[in-house]
Amino acid sequence: MEVLLRDWREQRGNLVPVFVRLHEILGKDGETVFSFKARPGVSYSLRAAYRSASDTSDIGSLFALVDIIDDDPSARWLSVCFYAESVTDPEERGNLIPGGLLGEDGYCFDIFEEDEGLMAYLEARAEEAREKSHHSGSPGFP
Repeated sequence: MEVLLRDWREQRGNLVPVFVRLHEILGKDGETVFSFKARPGVSYSLRAAYRSASDTSDIGSLFALVDIIDDDPSARWLSVCFYAESVTDPEERGNLIPGGLLGEDGYCFDIFEEDEGLMAYLEARAEEAREKSHHSGSPGFP
């Protein structure tokens, strides 16, 4: 992930600091486990999972994904996704993706440029998703 961020040459949007801030938001409780899946030319996916003290898996319960969409490396954008059952979307800013989040329904929020209002909104969604994963678990990922 560090190499990607170091080598990312942005053409628009100032998204590197947005991605770093999302990583910080998702990990601020200190109990988040991250994994990173690189698929150059498609996406780079940061996966955030909650792992309780009793959880023996290395994965935990997935509660959020932050994808760097890489179909055009000169015009990357971000898609922040949560399980539909774990968040609300009172301002209807997200796109409901039936079966699109590892086989489950999800809400994805697309980011094309820095937007403080959207970041605050996503931080609230992340809190909802983290809280639900603490109490009920999530489908996880393979």
